[in-house]
Amino acid sequence: MQRDLLADFLRRRREAIRPAEVGLPDGPRRRTAGLRREEVAMLAGMSVDYVVRLEQGRSSQPSPQLLGALARALRLSDDERDHLFHLAGHRPPPSDAVARLARAGLMRMLDLLGGTPALVLSDLGEVLAQNRAAVLLMGDHSGFSGDRRYVVYRWFTDPAARAVSPPEDRDHYSRELVADLRAVAGRRAGDPTVAGLVGRLRAASAEFRGLWAEHEVAVRRADRKTLLHPRVGTLVLDCETLVTPDQAQRLLVLTPADAETRERLDLLRVLGTEEFPAENGDTPVR
Repeated sequence: MQRDLLADFLRRRREAIRPAEVGLPDGPRRRTAGLRREEVAMLAGMSVDYVVRLEQGRSSQPSPQLLGALARALRLSDDERDHLFHLAGHRPPPSDAVARLARAGLMRMLDLLGGTPALVLSDLGEVLAQNRAAVLLMGDHSGFSGDRRYVVYRWFTDPAARAVSPPEDRDHYSRELVADLRAVAGRRAGDPTVAGLVGRLRAASAEFRGLWAEHEVAVRRADRKTLLHPRVGTLVLDCETLVTPDQAQRLLVLTPADAETRERLDLLRVLGTEEFPAENGDTPVR
């Protein structure tokens, strides 16, 4: 661990970021260049004291999980993220773990979208980042672990995951999820992560086995979906998906398809997250 270099790198990256880039107000009374330490701590989900000690070269060695959180908070590029890991005395994450860190450019787009629900997903459908509007809409997806972090796995193994979709739409969503996973499996042929997920799904769900055998292939890009929200009722949303050049990550943007949905999304922002049922808010994210 190169404490002094790590401290200098973190301090310089913090000072280089404008608050607006991470969705924070850029008021006239700010005396700090870039972000404040407490703002980095908030974005990374750690204590202010630990951020201070990191920047002063007095900290213990940060874990890979903490470094990933710092990389997201500071909007580091892939090269900067790898450099951060090296300075902290860790090897950069392997390819699969790297894909699970939302890219800096996509994180900036999340911030710029503001009140429009948007999220970053891996090609396997793991939610890597959400803005506040997306959390209000579908709950916080950051706490899932194991196979449950994949939308397709929850859809086919947990009945609660389908509760927010109208019954008449569920077969369509099932086919879309399987067709997209088939496209990923073809693109990442021989990847044990993909093969293992498919194998466990085939063992867990007869419905998945049947759809997988049909060999339908389609990469999801744009669509319209209906969401039965537990607090504001039926929402009709247009879903636009932007895919990175290597197709490893996607930015999903959800916009109201009609005036009634727009009004209900406005109401949801007013209501906030109080008493939001996290598990029941598990919409089939695409």
